[in-house]
Amino acid sequence: MFQNNTNRKGLKGKVLDPDIDYSKVKSVHSISSWWGIGGIFLILFIGNLTSYTNSHLPDALRNAHLAKYPDAFIAERAYKDLKILNDFGPKPTGSYTNEVLAVDFLVREISYIDQLKNKNQKLIVDKQIASGGYVGVYMNKSATSVYRNIQNVAVKLVGRNSDQALLLNCHFDSVATSPGASDDLSGCVIMLEILRVMSRQPDVILYSIIFLFNGAEETPLQASHGFITSHRWAKEAKAFINLESAGSGGKEMLFQSGPKNPWLIEMYAAAIKYPYAQAAAEEIFQLGVIPSDTDFRVFRDVGGIPGMDFAYTANGYRYHTKYDSIEYIPMSVLQRTGDNILSLTKTIANSDKLGKQHRKTEHTVYFDFLGLFFIFYSADVGLMINLSVVLLSIIIPFLSLARSTSGTHGREIRSETMIGFVATFLGAGAAALICFIIAYQIDLMGRSMSWYSSSNLVLGMYCGPALLCQCLVHMMIGNMCSSKTTPLSLALKVQARLNGVNLFWGMATLGITFTGYRIAYVFMILIFFSLLSNTLISMFGLQNTVHKWLYIHLFFQIGAILWCTQFYHIMLNMFIPITGRIGASINPDFIIGMIAAAITLFTCSYITPLLFLLKKTDKLIGELVAITLISLFLATSTHIGFPYRDDTIKAPTVQRHYITHTLRTFYDYNGEKRFSDSGFLLQELDRNARKTIEGIAMPDTITPMREIQTCEKELFCAIPFYSIWHQVLFENYWISAPQPIIHSEVKCSMRSKNKISDYITELQLTLNGDHQCSLVIGPRAGVTLIQWNLVEQLASPIEFNGQRGYFVLISSGINPGPMNFTLQLRHEMPNYDGPLIDITVTTTFWEYQKHHTPVFKKLLSRVPAWCHIVPSVAALNSYTF
Repeated sequence: MFQNNTNRKGLKGKVLDPDIDYSKVKSVHSISSWWGIGGIFLILFIGNLTSYTNSHLPDALRNAHLAKYPDAFIAERAYKDLKILNDFGPKPTGSYTNEVLAVDFLVREISYIDQLKNKNQKLIVDKQIASGGYVGVYMNKSATSVYRNIQNVAVKLVGRNSDQALLLNCHFDSVATSPGASDDLSGCVIMLEILRVMSRQPDVILYSIIFLFNGAEETPLQASHGFITSHRWAKEAKAFINLESAGSGGKEMLFQSGPKNPWLIEMYAAAIKYPYAQAAAEEIFQLGVIPSDTDFRVFRDVGGIPGMDFAYTANGYRYHTKYDSIEYIPMSVLQRTGDNILSLTKTIANSDKLGKQHRKTEHTVYFDFLGLFFIFYSADVGLMINLSVVLLSIIIPFLSLARSTSGTHGREIRSETMIGFVATFLGAGAAALICFIIAYQIDLMGRSMSWYSSSNLVLGMYCGPALLCQCLVHMMIGNMCSSKTTPLSLALKVQARLNGVNLFWGMATLGITFTGYRIAYVFMILIFFSLLSNTLISMFGLQNTVHKWLYIHLFFQIGAILWCTQFYHIMLNMFIPITGRIGASINPDFIIGMIAAAITLFTCSYITPLLFLLKKTDKLIGELVAITLISLFLATSTHIGFPYRDDTIKAPTVQRHYITHTLRTFYDYNGEKRFSDSGFLLQELDRNARKTIEGIAMPDTITPMREIQTCEKELFCAIPFYSIWHQVLFENYWISAPQPIIHSEVKCSMRSKNKISDYITELQLTLNGDHQCSLVIGPRAGVTLIQWNLVEQLASPIEFNGQRGYFVLISSGINPGPMNFTLQLRHEMPNYDGPLIDITVTTTFWEYQKHHTPVFKKLLSRVPAWCHIVPSVAALNSYTF
């Protein structure tokens, strides 16, 4: 297996390698300097290839194909449904478009499906009106969510075992100003088409399928909670498939599964035609670094049933904007997802595994490779795989190199291996440092997010300097630590240093594995390609050949680079749009810079040590320097670096703004009005938002919300919060202005005040009004809220502006009427009869454009075309009881 070389004695008794011509400066193993430049172009070419595979979609089937494919998913039929729902416009919970138009369309379309079903099939339709609530914790903030008379449309396709079912879920509501074509009408029309196809087949499925079209997900997750806690079919659901979106179109990714139900992944592997799934995405999402959530949480945590969560992640720029419309959803998107989910639904519904009681065993490692094939195995098996691959990847090349020198140069091989390890480690640190410095300087120059619309700038701004640092560190460490008189040939030295890279990634893989994270498979696959190449080199004794070993190494690195650049596109496609909605407190260039540095190391670590083979490195270094300087110039000194774009070229990348025309009224303990004011509240959603807000406000001056006078005395600064999870994390700005038009609003009144004991008082309160509203309940000093009847659980208080209070979001569907609630308060003073609690009630009007005042319209007219505005009107009433 291993090649043996005959040693010969040289000067001073040293062992000289027969392949080294010591009369020349360069080894015969050296390669042309142009190989370095060629390597850069190879990586870029492979990156473009994975970009294509990441976005390629199948051809859509049309109605004309129905005769040939009677049992197939027909995208054109789903697209027709999508067009109708899309054209209704935005559908916030409680709006006419959501509660009447969307619900009527779904009920009518399902009735058509029922009329045309096969005589063997049975459909049961149920329109649920649900009320309830729960306490949720998101982004470390606890809040109470209460819903009243929200609507679900549920359909059961009855199977032979009618009391056990697979649940399919989508939501048809949307955020304000957004038609919601991708989030989540596409999921709903896909479910309609699946229902249409399966109801026309003669064979009855083994288990029933419940199709849940829920009408309140964005509020958040209320309709799914209403179904799983109170619907008569909820107990029948043994597994679920959730269709969601965090982008606009593209491929649907399986990004959550289980928990700990490997049979679901087995079903996915057996059924899916176009796999696109990464356990790494699941772990990243569940870390909470992505500001989003899905109904998966409710079904898993409240319903206790296992399932799979699918979402579109491409084009997150359009997520929750007016551009999430059918105009940007090609029919092929529906075809791909429809083919996959139809096949998966059939497979699960006809499998006896659905009806079994499954013990939660362990997590599953799963991933696809470029959508070509899908691999999965248990976490325990993953531990053994990771350990085996890491150990073999280090041991095989070491033994191979040692035997190629007849076992006489083990010390030198170990030394060069450590040089490779140290250079890789320090190169990673240097790359992160240079990206940090660039991100800091770019932000100081006021050019943050210059890559937002031109994402290819990331390659030059961050990947280029990261690779440059890694190369320079390898050269520096090699020159400092490598012996000039080593008996090893250049080829053996480079291979030993490549083994040092194995050692680096091996330690990272095992470290992550033993902490319990499945994401270690990402690095294991990288090492696996190196293991394959080293095994072949050893088997054929090519360690010390001129270039043959190099060709084998590069051949397998093509696979490794395909694997790595796949994650480059996944990560940047996910995180670049997210930086437009994370607020201004974090420099987004730090996030993108660190991601770029990490993936550059990931992609190039097995290529970088090859620079020692180059006869000269000046061309490679010069190319990297040039790429970096040109990219930084484009980012900081040209229009290419301007972050935002309108839809002129049908690729909008907008800056987001929420602007709320607000009327605030404050009442004293006796119910008398203390004072009122009005103005505009503007929210800072990204790093550059303040500059835009200042421009919109001119000639008026904006005031940070925490600096206005009401922040000194009023509960939570009397900010009209509609979602404490997001608003409390962002800066808000205030501009005084004439009051808005308010036709109706939610008001709070006290029905009674009862003494429960000397230290406990009960307040019975009423909210009058049918609009969407929120409460902030703040007990006064010396007073503690001990019980309420809003939901069963009392939420934990949150802190804002040095005050503690309870946030309650209240969503209403159809005609909810007045709402009564009770608070029990403990006070330190016995028989206390003074003020106990402050309550602010905020009524928010989302689709209210026809009632905007001329002043509000004038303000909105100043907004640049490359911005997306969510305008609203709010009435805040502050009470003391």
